Amino acid sequence: MDKFFYYNNLFSVYQNLLTLKEQNIFSLYYEENLSLSEIAENLGISRSAVGNKVKIVEKKLQNYENLLHVWEKNEILKECLELIGNQKVCKKIQNVLD
Repeated sequence: MDKFFYYNNLFSVYQNLLTLKEQNIFSLYYEENLSLSEIAENLGISRSAVGNKVKIVEKKLQNYENLLHVWEKNEILKECLELIGNQKVCKKIQNVLD
């Protein structure tokens, strides 16, 4: 699985458990595709500080998923919905999941 895809999905589930600074840096790196240097320049901090924060957030997101399995459960539910095939049921449940 693609690292960016995986962490973007975990971020969408668990972002509210992160500090605003963590959310901002992670979003700039993973969602806006800015480099560590670009983020550092924009925020007035060192490149290594940005890199360290990204790694910390990756670990936090992975720990949340390891404990709660929210993203994994959503993926399983989506697969089950596809197997059901009833579009109305799938849409209603999908709206709840999103």
